[in-house]
Amino acid sequence: MNLASVSKAILGLVLGVFVTLGIDCQSVLALDEAVPTAAGSRPPVNSLDQALVDIANDDGAVRAAAAAVLIEQGDARLIPTLDAIRAEGSRAVRQAIKPVVDLLKNRANLTSEAPDFRRSAAADLGASGRAEAIPFLKHAAAKESVWWVRYTMEEAANFLELRSADPAVQLAAVQKLGELRSSNSVPLLKELIEAGQDPAAPAPQQTLAAAARASVEQIESWGTWANIIETIFRGISLSSILLIMSLGLAIVFGLMGVINMAHGELMMIGAYATFVTQQAFVAWLSPEVFDWYFPVSLPVAFLAAAGAGWILEATVIRFLYGRLLETLLATWGVSLILMQAARVYFGDLTAVIAPQALRGGAQVMVGVYLPYNRIFIILLSIICVVAIYYLLFRSHLGMRVRAVTQNRNMSACLGIPTRKVDAYTFAFASGLAGIAGWALTMVGNVDPGLGQNYIVDSFMVVVTGGVGKLAGTIWASLGIGGMNKLIEPFTGAVYGKVFILVGVILFLQWRPSGLFAAKGRNADA
Repeated sequence: MNLASVSKAILGLVLGVFVTLGIDCQSVLALDEAVPTAAGSRPPVNSLDQALVDIANDDGAVRAAAAAVLIEQGDARLIPTLDAIRAEGSRAVRQAIKPVVDLLKNRANLTSEAPDFRRSAAADLGASGRAEAIPFLKHAAAKESVWWVRYTMEEAANFLELRSADPAVQLAAVQKLGELRSSNSVPLLKELIEAGQDPAAPAPQQTLAAAARASVEQIESWGTWANIIETIFRGISLSSILLIMSLGLAIVFGLMGVINMAHGELMMIGAYATFVTQQAFVAWLSPEVFDWYFPVSLPVAFLAAAGAGWILEATVIRFLYGRLLETLLATWGVSLILMQAARVYFGDLTAVIAPQALRGGAQVMVGVYLPYNRIFIILLSIICVVAIYYLLFRSHLGMRVRAVTQNRNMSACLGIPTRKVDAYTFAFASGLAGIAGWALTMVGNVDPGLGQNYIVDSFMVVVTGGVGKLAGTIWASLGIGGMNKLIEPFTGAVYGKVFILVGVILFLQWRPSGLFAAKGRNADA
């Protein structure tokens, strides 16, 4: 037997075995090619995998069904995959994927550690119009501990339920939005009211319109009270600014009998000292300690303004005591010089960045938002009043100041250095103006005309309250600041100030000495 005969025998044996086992030889020969093909096009193992495939389908109905599955079952981990599909897909595919990605992102942000992120995500979901987001919002609201974030989640869920086809669900959403006092829902509720005004409208629609009308009345009634509360707060905030500004002016004008028209520019110096301190932190220190510029700039602003006041008193005011007109004109000239110097060196406008702790605000109730910077100024004014009270009435320096105020000659006979007391008092009052400028950097830009915005109102506060009277300054600042914010919505800012000025003039005609009469060397009698 030769080799060829042996080979044919072996081949025949192998073919016989395959035939016996019922295996198609053609299939066996093709197996090596079939396996790689199957591995390369492995069918999806679950509905999410299938949805990721179908979201790129040319059929719009298939894409919509896939989007619904992704929203219901997916999470933020799918976003990179969806972004990759969107980058390579057609315009229709990109339009189908975008709302899915946005919804998944916002759904993930509902569990963020930052309350602002959770609130923003809830608001975006409410504006999306996707009913699929309702369970997410309600689930997040049930676990939310911050009331104003929970409020936004509930509001957003009810926004989406207003679009429901079920009248009962719509009615419940309308009533809930009224209970929430949601001012954002008023346009939607008014649409329902208009739709139900047609006499031919079905009964459920008319019922819905009546409920919407009641909710709108409820919301508008609460909005009136919220507006009153915010107006009072704004009035107190403005009063606090005027009070800080007027405290130094009350000491200079009331106790020393000096009309200092440059007091506003001393406040400007405090504001620019804050700005310079901020820039020094930016240039020389790391960003991690940037927010510390604000407390550091407080003594800087005080000392800068106090130093400027000391120089002003020593070079100008000292030679003009008892000469009110000359003092007024001289200090007015100084104010113009300081403004132009600031404009030349710093330019027309600079900005101070608020520290992180003073950004944002507190949502104290529905429709009432109180900025942190305004709350800070109110607290600062209280601290300044307490400090000045203890300085004037509980300290040795305060006793000397009051003694010189009451009787300069007798104080000199008792050994009190009256000229030094004048210098110390003027410097301290100027430092208070610097603190006012430091605080005002939190509510606006710094410019050379900053002090001019408050100097007239500050003089009105001092004169109305009673020259040299701390209690009068407090009450007058509250009155003028509150009336300003009360009148401003009806007349505008310019006419509001005009009415306030006329009111002060009429008040002084009735009570020339102000709320509290002055005593001592500056009294009229």
